[in-house]
Order: sequence, then C-alpha cells, then structure tokens
Amino acid sequence: MSLSRLAATALLAAAAAAPAQTLPPPQNVVGLSASASVEVAQDLLTVVFSTTREGSDAAVVQGQLKQALAAALTAARSAAQPGQIDVQTGNFSLLPRYTPKGALDGWQGRAELIVTGRDVAGIARLTGQVPTMTIARVGFSLSREARDKAEDEVSAQAIARFRDKADRVSRDFGFGGWSLREVSLSSNEPGPGVVPMMRAQAARAVDDTPLPVEAGRTVVAATVSGSVQLSAR
Repeated sequence: MSLSRLAATALLAAAAAAPAQTLPPPQNVVGLSASASVEVAQDLLTVVFSTTREGSDAAVVQGQLKQALAAALTAARSAAQPGQIDVQTGNFSLLPRYTPKGALDGWQGRAELIVTGRDVAGIARLTGQVPTMTIARVGFSLSREARDKAEDEVSAQAIARFRDKADRVSRDFGFGGWSLREVSLSSNEPGPGVVPMMRAQAARAVDDTPLPVEAGRTVVAATVSGSVQLSAR
C-alpha cells in the first residue's frame, strides 16, 4: 500500500472517531427503579389422569392404552364446557422393558388425560367419574384473564411509583422537572398449566367421591427500570 493511501486511510479513521470522542458525557442523569406486587387467588385447576399397561406384546399394550384413554375421554367430554372445563389428551408413550442382562422382557406404556378450567367444583366432581385412569397430578395456577388483569394493575402501580420517585429526586436535587431517557417494564408471569402440588394415591377414579381441593394464592409483580434527565424547568 502506498504512503498516500495509508495517509488517506488514517485520516478517514480519525474523522470517523472524532465525533465519538467529542460527545460530552451525559449530565444530570439519574437511574431509577420502582416495583409493585399484588397477591391474587389462583383460579385455574388442572388435574392430570394417567394409566399404565404392560405386557409382552407391544400391539396389545398399545391397544389397551387406547381403550383406556377412549373411555376416560368419553366420560370427561360429557362434563366439558369451553373455558370452564377443558379436556385434552396428554403424553402417550410405549417403551420396551429389559432384563438386567439386556434382553427384551416386554413393553410398558402410559397414557394421560388432562382436565383444566375455572370450574373448580365441576372438575373436582369429574375426578370421581373418569374410569380406567387414576389421578396423577393436581395443581392450581392463574388463568390468562386473571393474570392479565393482575399484570395491568401492578404495571400501573409500578409506573406511578417510578414517576413519583422521579418527581421526588428532581425536587431533592433542586431541579424543576425531568424527562424520560430510557425505560423498561418487566413482570413475572406465573404461567398456566400444571403446577404439581400433590400426588394422589394410586386409587381408581371410579370412586365417585369428589377430590378435595383448595386453591392457593400467588404473587404477581412488575418492575419499572430506567433513567431520567433532570431539567431546570
């Protein structure tokens, strides 16, 4: 490369770096954060039913699982109500079983049925009406509607606290106001779905006694973080 080209390249690099070097550091900028939380009742009940079958013939075991799942689905669908009692199939697996020496010793399969919804009493009654399966897991969580409502509430509270804190800091430092430079809002999201809370004993669900259940409570929180530019106005 010629000396003239080297000189031109150096000048271009210096020109590109010059603006970055001349930018003044931000002044009168304060970083702040504020949080809010609310405790809400969990309104979504999820019950997972399951059954296992085993045998020497994979096709026979699979057929038995299908029959058990079909019977459970028929019973659960009779009580289904959109948004109140929703029914769906869960995991369906069929795995080989081996002896300690590694020889094939048969097959074992498992099928699941998941019932979830806000009709807690209805789902509790349904647990005593599903044949061919046992209760595997029971859990409470927040429905999407309850979660969204709680997040809106705590987000508004956190934003109000952030603004109040910015007003107070501006006054304490002798400034007349502030403007927002950057901000981020985050919230915890206790997701819907199965939250294992207890394991039921392996008893057939043909017992028509409703499952005793009691909803818990959870905390939804939001945090606002950012920086403000203090001003004289």
